[in-house]
Amino acid sequence: MAELSSIQQVLQPRETVEIHLPDGRVYVGPRHTPVGEFLKVLPEWDNPPIMGAVINGELRELTYPISMDARVRPVTMADADGARIYRRSITFLLEAAFEDLFPQAVLTVDHSVAFGGYYCQVGGRPPLSEAEIQMLEAHMRHLVEQDLPFERQVVPLSEAIAYFEQRGYPDKLRLLKYRQKDTLVLYRLGEHRDYHHGYMVPSTGYLRWFALTPQEDGFVLRFPRRHAPTTLLPMPAYPKLLRAFRQYGDWLARLGIESVGALNDAIHAGRIREVILVSEALHEQRIAEIARQIAQRAEYARIILIAGPSSSGKTTFAKRLAVQLLAHGLSPFPLELDNFFVERERSPRDEQGNYDFEALEALDIARLEECLEGLIAGKVVQLPRFNFKTGRPEPGEVVQLRPDQLIILEGIHGLNPRLLPDFPQERSYRIYVSCLTQLNLDRYNRISTTDTRLIRRIVRDARERGYTATETIGRWESVRRGEKRYIFPYQENADEMFNSALVYELSALKPLVEPLLRQVPYGSAEYIEAKRLLSFMEWFLSIESDLIPDNSILREFIGGSILNDFKLWDHGPEGPLNGLSPHFAMR
Repeated sequence: MAELSSIQQVLQPRETVEIHLPDGRVYVGPRHTPVGEFLKVLPEWDNPPIMGAVINGELRELTYPISMDARVRPVTMADADGARIYRRSITFLLEAAFEDLFPQAVLTVDHSVAFGGYYCQVGGRPPLSEAEIQMLEAHMRHLVEQDLPFERQVVPLSEAIAYFEQRGYPDKLRLLKYRQKDTLVLYRLGEHRDYHHGYMVPSTGYLRWFALTPQEDGFVLRFPRRHAPTTLLPMPAYPKLLRAFRQYGDWLARLGIESVGALNDAIHAGRIREVILVSEALHEQRIAEIARQIAQRAEYARIILIAGPSSSGKTTFAKRLAVQLLAHGLSPFPLELDNFFVERERSPRDEQGNYDFEALEALDIARLEECLEGLIAGKVVQLPRFNFKTGRPEPGEVVQLRPDQLIILEGIHGLNPRLLPDFPQERSYRIYVSCLTQLNLDRYNRISTTDTRLIRRIVRDARERGYTATETIGRWESVRRGEKRYIFPYQENADEMFNSALVYELSALKPLVEPLLRQVPYGSAEYIEAKRLLSFMEWFLSIESDLIPDNSILREFIGGSILNDFKLWDHGPEGPLNGLSPHFAMR
């Protein structure tokens, strides 16, 4: 314990402050120096590039002044928050450059693409030519070379509304109409001002890695992925995913809701019941269309493979598809991929030496193919059942299928051609299910499909598994790594894609997820993410969940689904599946 005589009042604070890095290094500099100036002296400043910092548990911009000694953790482009700062800033750069060159046109940042980029469309004029796209990219690079500052301004809400009204931004005006706070953070780049729902880099000189590439009637703003933060990945074609996004865009146009402001207008005007019913009808219409296509190919394509990322609603989709197939006179047999794990000691390990149960090599592919061949041939098949306690397969059900039966196989590897290497593509029907959110806050501020899925999962995990939001957020990074490795690279292998997004869902999830996010402890690693999601959810008006139909995909997450107890009967060779009519149960 320090002696009392060693503690003295300081009449004049010292002129310097210290920052303490996680590895124990300490740097000292003048008080009120921006944190970015401290971090620029680090040997690792640009490898990978630093985009922001966590200061005493709070995410901050590099322009944030250090006014007292602080714990500082650099945030790089390889971190989720750093990647968001970069992408948000490069979007503002694109916006400013586009308005310089095409002031009468309308640019919309539409959706993300898996290889690192945003698909953009232009309205109010014909699509940009390849030469115009090159000119736009060149202008962006010129702004980067000038290293112009992004100036942060906190302005009265009335001033922001007047500015956007003058510039002719109806989508922003509709959104701001429901804002509860009386101020708004705007960023200025030259003569351009906008809000971008999060922090930015200090200046255009930070934005060195990007490209514009023509894509159908629009173009893709390409930027690095986190695992290669200064490299642009090759851009493969993705016509099926693009078609799925466009179909959802058509749905939004049909509903008259193409931004969150328009959704809030519908809620405020009492039209949300109509929006919900039409949204659900469009889902059912799409599921029925997929079932019809399967029925047309059912004589040869006997295996239905369903894959998609976490919290996409695959379970509910599979059950609703089964109902539609029963209406076509087809009786689906659900086969669980989890029962085909290899013995635990044969399981592959990840980079940390832990068992990697998501790797394809964790499955007994030869056994799976053998069982599928036997089932399709109408033979009596002994299926395995994996004992997760012992880590070994055991004898499972004995099954014999009729000639009119299909097999539904759901799992993350459903679109990987190595799952069934000896099966011709024509013998299976592959479906990719994902929540491809296309409802945006406004034309420049898109809603992340990943954020929508995370919010779904937080609500479901709390209700079904008793997990806190802290626990779900903590696991999310690992979930995302598996998706990027095992699901997204194969999405274009699908015969059809089903978009499980619902235009109204974030308004329904808002009253359920906000209390969970507010319980994330300050200072925890997950607090920053919880705070970001809470800020995002502020833009939505809430709706009551009792308006949502009981077979909705959203019910998989909020509870109350009539399909929870829907189960196709599994019968052995002596049961109804040996020649009698199909049965299904609602228990």
